[in-house]
Amino acid sequence: MKKNQKVKITKDGPYLVSGNIPLAKEIAAVGDSGCPEQWQKGKKYPPQESYALCRCGQSKNKPYCDGSHLKNNFDGTETASREKYLDAAEKISGPELDLTDQISLCSSARFCDLGGGTWDNVENSNNPQSKKLAIQTACNCPSGRLTVWDKKTKKPIEPEFEPAISVTEDPQLKVSGPLWLKGGVDLESGDGTKYESRNRIVLCRCGRSKNKPFCNGAHIQAAFNDGMGV
Repeated sequence: MKKNQKVKITKDGPYLVSGNIPLAKEIAAVGDSGCPEQWQKGKKYPPQESYALCRCGQSKNKPYCDGSHLKNNFDGTETASREKYLDAAEKISGPELDLTDQISLCSSARFCDLGGGTWDNVENSNNPQSKKLAIQTACNCPSGRLTVWDKKTKKPIEPEFEPAISVTEDPQLKVSGPLWLKGGVDLESGDGTKYESRNRIVLCRCGRSKNKPFCNGAHIQAAFNDGMGV
């Protein structure tokens, strides 16, 4: 990661991004199963050393901030726990894989539904197809709620990401999803403290989450759409 690549949360305002972090659309693609199965790349936004991303959901220039939070008296109070992932996660043990699950991070992306569910596939991970599906579905979980672990090495199996931010879209539900921070991008609270560094983090951009700054799937009930398409 380049020096000074981070996202700074401002009090009742936008996410301030610095360090020339790439920004692009990413779309949840549904397969024959009827579930989201893979992420497809969308448009790339012009490179910028720094930029501000909307957090209130009201900007007319999404995904960028246009100051609408000031007019709408946006309450962006950060309510998420600062507890570390492994301290808060439940552990599910299978024959060849383990799974850690921190449910409070769920953003309702639904990749975990494929093939009977990540949990069942971990419990049946001595079956090669189940093991493959467990790894695929957990690695596609954008929030990092689900992480699979190799029982032999005791190490997490993680997708390899360069630092980047994806503006996600969910065409199946006709909604726009959260901002997806990848590759261990630093996330700094409005009070100046840092959240735990993780490979996968999703941030609310509809303004409705009850687990700010993280997405909790509220964009679905709110039918949030950024109006920019995919």
